[in-house]
Amino acid sequence: MRLYLVRHGETDWNAAQRFQGQTDIPLNETGCRQASVLGNRLSREHIDVIYASDLQRAHETARLIAKHHSCKIHADLRLRELGFGTWEGQTYDEIKKNTPSALAAWEADILTTAPPNGETLQQLTARVGSMLSDLRVQHANQTLLIVAHGGPLQVLLCLALNLSPSMYWQFHLSPASLSEIAFYPAGAIINLLNDTCHLENIA
Repeated sequence: MRLYLVRHGETDWNAAQRFQGQTDIPLNETGCRQASVLGNRLSREHIDVIYASDLQRAHETARLIAKHHSCKIHADLRLRELGFGTWEGQTYDEIKKNTPSALAAWEADILTTAPPNGETLQQLTARVGSMLSDLRVQHANQTLLIVAHGGPLQVLLCLALNLSPSMYWQFHLSPASLSEIAFYPAGAIINLLNDTCHLENIA
């Protein structure tokens, strides 16, 4: 199985460095252009199936790529971003000012501590792991496009490489970036990571 991993295009909250989580923020104009350019790049690649987060910034990115393929987009809630609860819509500095003790507790144990009214990294890992297991059974010899958010894609990389999910922050995925991972009986190989060469001429 081969996976193309795409983080959604830019949103206004990305540009403002606000925690988005599961708030359903749309792509901005730049994000739409990014997704279109990435769609052109992938137009010559064979893709059997497309899966995307149901949140509109990911689903719209997938739609702009899918225009070049005859694939239906399968929306899956398990690909949603980590739920940041009451922190969604705030910048890191705002969170540090408004809820410093909760932020410190979360940063000390991101695996099992959740943001206020949010979810833990452990919960995110469980749902991403469930989806990855299903994909490996249902699409063993196919090429898939997965369009989602930074958090679930970084966790997926950890799971594929048998790394602790607490190391997910060591993978950086930019908006509208392309990564590629291939699965073999002996393990997974990352062929491409956070490639953004297609975005060089995007304003």
